[in-house]
Amino acid sequence: MKDDRTFLLHTVKLASGGIETGAGPFAAVIVKDGDIIAEAVNSVVLTTDPTAHAEVNAIRKAASGLKTHDLHECTLYCSCEPCPMCLGAIYWSGIRKVVYASDRNDAARAGFSDKEIYDEISLNPESRKIGFIQIENTGGDQVFRKWVEYEKKIPY
Repeated sequence: MKDDRTFLLHTVKLASGGIETGAGPFAAVIVKDGDIIAEAVNSVVLTTDPTAHAEVNAIRKAASGLKTHDLHECTLYCSCEPCPMCLGAIYWSGIRKVVYASDRNDAARAGFSDKEIYDEISLNPESRKIGFIQIENTGGDQVFRKWVEYEKKIPY
């Protein structure tokens, strides 16, 4: 039976190989019941998609393959500690265990610093560097009321 270290070594090897294909130095593997169900590398530059981080790509593949948005029975292996965007995707997907090799400090030394994002998240929206403007009385609250009352909704 494969263990966390074995899956993580596979993930790191995938990340290293991705560099040579033009991908970023990141990879992610998702495992369920001891089997790899999805693996991906960072493809931000290759696909011109700033959200195409390895973790997000792997989550999309796993959810599609399992035909569910709920990945709570899966473990995510990452070559590096997930960034704030990927962390959000992990929580939304329901993944309950993440195993990673390098941390955010290692990534920062390689030119991938997430410190500004982590700092910005804790601020009130009006205090962030990017302008966040809420305009009330535009019907947004009515959409949520409709959702609450919608009988056929699938909660997530």
